[in-house]
Amino acid sequence: MGKFNEKYFGGEHEAYDAEQLLTEGESILWRAKPKRSAFILGKVFRMLPVALLWLLFDGGFIAALITTGAFGQMSPFFIAFIVVFFAIHLIPVWIWLSGIISAGVAYKNMEYVFTDKRIILKSGVIGVDINNVYYTDITDVSLRVGLSDKLLHVGDIYISGKGKAQVLWDIENPYPVVNKLQKIVNDIKTDTFFPNDLRPETNAGFRTKYTGK
Repeated sequence: MGKFNEKYFGGEHEAYDAEQLLTEGESILWRAKPKRSAFILGKVFRMLPVALLWLLFDGGFIAALITTGAFGQMSPFFIAFIVVFFAIHLIPVWIWLSGIISAGVAYKNMEYVFTDKRIILKSGVIGVDINNVYYTDITDVSLRVGLSDKLLHVGDIYISGKGKAQVLWDIENPYPVVNKLQKIVNDIKTDTFFPNDLRPETNAGFRTKYTGK
C-alpha cells in the first residue's frame, strides 16, 4: 500500500476534528450536533412498534411452551433447535436494542459542519465516517418536522443531490438553519456558475413570464 506525501497534505493526523478536515482557505460558517435528548429518543422509538410486536409474539410462544410443559417432553436436540430459531427470529429486537445501546457513542461521533465550500457530516459507532456534500451538487434542501420533533423543538434536514441523500438529524431551531443553508447553496452555486464579473447590473430575465410556448 502506498503512502501519501505528508509534507504536501499537511502532516499525519486522524481526521476526527472538523478543523483537521479543512482545506487551505476554507472556513466554517456553522456547526452543530443533533439535540441529544431527541437523538436518543429517536433511537428508542424508531423501531419500537415492530420490536414490541416481535417480542410479544415470540415471547407468547415461548411462554406457552414453558407453561404447558412442552419443553420437558422435547429432546435436547429439539430444545437447542428452538433456542437457535428464536435467537435468529428475534433479530429485529436485537437490532433495536443495539441501536439504543450504541446511541451514546453514535451521538459522540456525530457533527454537522457548513463551510464556505461544502457540508461535512461526521457519524459512526465503531469508527468515524466522513461524508462531504458540495453545494454545487445539491438539488434540494427540505425540512421534516414530526409530532415528536415539534415537542422537542427539532427537525430533520434532508439534502438531496448527486449520490445518496443525506440527513441532518434532530437539529435544534431547524427553520433558520434551513433558511441559512438554502441561502448558502444559492449564493455559492450562483458564484460558481455565474461569476460576479459576468453578471450584468440589470437582468431583464427576472421580469419575463412563462407562457408555456
